[in-house]
Parts: sequence; structure tokens; C-alpha cells
Amino acid sequence: MSTCASLSRQLDEPLSATAPTAATWLLLEQPGPWGARALTSSHLDPVLGRALERAVQGTGVRVALIRRPGRHADCHAPSPRHVYAAHTAPGNAWLHGASTVDPRQLLGLDFAALGRGDARSFDAVLRGRPHTGDPLALVCTNGRRDQCCALLGRPLAAGLAARGLRGVWEVTHLGGHRFSPTVLLLPYGYAYGRAEPSTVVAAADGVREGRVVLDGCRGRTAWERPGQAAELAVRGALGEERAEALDVTGVDGAAPRWEVTVAHRDGRRWHVTVAQGAAEPPRPDSCGASVLGTPARMDVVAVRELAVAR
Repeated sequence: MSTCASLSRQLDEPLSATAPTAATWLLLEQPGPWGARALTSSHLDPVLGRALERAVQGTGVRVALIRRPGRHADCHAPSPRHVYAAHTAPGNAWLHGASTVDPRQLLGLDFAALGRGDARSFDAVLRGRPHTGDPLALVCTNGRRDQCCALLGRPLAAGLAARGLRGVWEVTHLGGHRFSPTVLLLPYGYAYGRAEPSTVVAAADGVREGRVVLDGCRGRTAWERPGQAAELAVRGALGEERAEALDVTGVDGAAPRWEVTVAHRDGRRWHVTVAQGAAEPPRPDSCGASVLGTPARMDVVAVRELAVAR
């Protein structure tokens, strides 16, 4: 095992809730190499990449590039590319797919509406439709962001594809490098760290059944990190696996302490106290970093069920 992988495992930091944050994901297939900022340092036109970065600011949409596992040759010839949009909020989780030979079409999307969970512009501009295939399993493999994403992520993606997981893609950046390999499952938007093939396969099977596998789960991307931590704490306490059973309905406070309200669709509610702590002992912020630090982590301090109003 590589030095950075060994260090990541030896530190054995609990996963906490460190999933990326995005209500809506927009994914564009882009073969070839990726740089650290893939939208502007890949074979995608950097002018288009910068325009997409500007267009999604403040909308709740996050754009990422994807490619199939394996060799990444890019012949630069116009060809159909897969495009996906996924909204991850409970009660309105969806995944739509399309294809395009001209990625500039993406600039015609209503990004504010996409961020709110409205897929109509995606379907109108790109002739998209609801995705009916396997759930998407996005494996972070961008070694230019962190070397362990390539060293650990690429073999995982290849192994999942070899197992017949048809929805597996490599993706440019998910965050939480020190938990490599990291994976995002869509449409529900739950992220996983230190992922093993068996865990990802089980998690994908769970998505098909409307369930969440809690082993290795880092949280749902629809919420900021305090909400992610609170929801996972309630799930763990209840043993609740149904993906759409819980919602984060309120977050009060600011770093380093928050009071989060989590609601069950059956009417029950909980107040969850979440505190921002620092990972100890000092460790790299990413598994390829040479300088030790104390990365922030979310710690659940208390979970209190609220009385049901009668």
C-alpha cells in the first residue's frame, strides 16, 4: 500500500459528517486528463468552464466532470456526452439524464430552478428524462487534487465496473480526501468514505430499494455539515434506513455549536446539538499533504426527542 494510504489508515480518524454540500449536482462527461480545477484545467473549453462556475454561484448547484473507469483517451472529436442532473433533497430527490454533443448547451439551463429542485429546464434544453438505469456511483479519482484519490479511487472504480455496477463513474472532486476512496451515490446524495467494493455495491443496492447503508456513510449532500451529522445521529439511534424518512428542518447557531432539528415523516422530531471539533492527534488535511494540521470535524453532543404536540 502507498505511503499516503497507509498514513490515512493508521490515523483511523472517525468519518464524522464531512460530505460535500450541494442540493443539486450537474455532471458532464469529459474524457481525458483532469487538472486540480477540472472545469478550467481539462480538455473542456476553459472559457465554458469559467462560465459554468459563474453561472452556478449561489444557486445550490454543483458542477463536476465524470468519465468512465479505465483508460481516458480523448480524441477531441465531437461525440455524444452523458449529462446528468440530480436533486438530493428529501421528498424531491430525482435523477435525470441526457446527452449532448455541444456542452455549451449547459449554459442555457435555469440554474436557480435546478437548485430548487425543478428539472424542467434540464429536460427542455437537453431533452432530458428521468434516469431509469442503475443508481450513479461516483468515485473521486482526481489525483491532481489529491494523490490518494487516484491511487485508491481508480482501482475502486475499475473494480466496481468489473463487478458489473453499470452506474459507476469517476468524478473530479468530492472533498474529504483523507477518507479516500470517497464515493457519492445518486439520486439521494449520500457520500461514503474509505469505501470498499462490497460497501458500495450494498449502498447501490440500497438506493434501488430506497434505503441508506450507514456503514461508512459521511452524510447527505443536501445539507450543510451540522445537518449531515445530526441526521446521521438520528438514523443511527433509530436504525432508520429508509432514505426519505428523515429531513433536517432547522439549523440554529453558528460555529462552533449548532442546534439542529431533525423530523421524521411520521411526525416525530429531535433536537440535535452539534459541535465543531478538531481532529486529534494532528494529521494531514488531505492524505497527500506533507504538513500536519487539525481538520475540523462535526461531533454530536446530544440527541433529544421532542414531545409530539397533541
